[in-house]
Amino acid sequence: MAKYKVGDIITGCVTGIEKYGIFVNLDEFYTGLIHISEVSNLFVRDVNDYVEIGQTIKCKVIDVIDEENHLKLSIKDIDYQIGKKKLKKVEETEHGFETLEKMLPKWEEEKLKELQEK
Repeated sequence: MAKYKVGDIITGCVTGIEKYGIFVNLDEFYTGLIHISEVSNLFVRDVNDYVEIGQTIKCKVIDVIDEENHLKLSIKDIDYQIGKKKLKKVEETEHGFETLEKMLPKWEEEKLKELQEK
């Protein structure tokens, strides 16, 4: 009988990160892979933005390959972070970089004054 079943939420340690996915060690026998397509429902530019090596995460089992002691995993649609705050996604405003363009000369002037006073 298989130790893991499709749909199980399990805990594992991130052991490797590649452009195509995340390698996870689950126990002394089983390993898993979270393919980049199973990281988020949104576009994933860099898997490193989601996890780091050595981090313990929760994963959802989406396929079990018992002969190889390997699992296909997903972190989509689950709260995979353990003991870590979720990264907030930075949303661009309708003004884009306009605010930065307007404020930069003022900030430069303030910094120059500050440096001259030293």
